[in-house]
Amino acid sequence: MESRPISARLDEDAQRALAELEATGLSRTEAVRLGLLTAARQLRDRARLEVEVAALAADEEDVAEARRVAAMMEDLRDPW
Repeated sequence: MESRPISARLDEDAQRALAELEATGLSRTEAVRLGLLTAARQLRDRARLEVEVAALAADEEDVAEARRVAAMMEDLRDPW
């Protein structure tokens, strides 16, 4: 895919973040690309985790086992 220029207005926080990335030696273009790719990956990861958590919470056997293990661990814990 061909690259194409974009423009964006940065608030003070975004300007500081861009300056931090540039201070590492990244060019402005590299910093913006890295930021976009990182943000997209984090959103995908979060969505995957939400799906996984929902599936685990819906698994009644797994929830019951987790409760049994937690109760057993509590029984083994030394009293304060």
